[in-house]
Amino acid sequence: MVGKKGGLLVKKNYMSIDQYGQTYHDLGKHPRKELMERLGCQHISKMYCDKKDGSTVHVGYLIGQHWWRLYEVKPFQMEGI
Repeated sequence: MVGKKGGLLVKKNYMSIDQYGQTYHDLGKHPRKELMERLGCQHISKMYCDKKDGSTVHVGYLIGQHWWRLYEVKPFQMEGI
């Protein structure tokens, strides 16, 4: 998805960190597909986290007993400069 913010063209991008601190950057707009390609796996499951209000939210992916938390990467921009 592409959007404009402050006159800049911003593309959605993701990164992932596993439980041991290993990172994968530039997962693009399809992080599930990119993780599967990079890790050479055929099956991947969604990982969920419970919120305080009792609902759940998708936070990453499980590959075997290895979990990958997903983060959206946004450009840092200071206002007023």
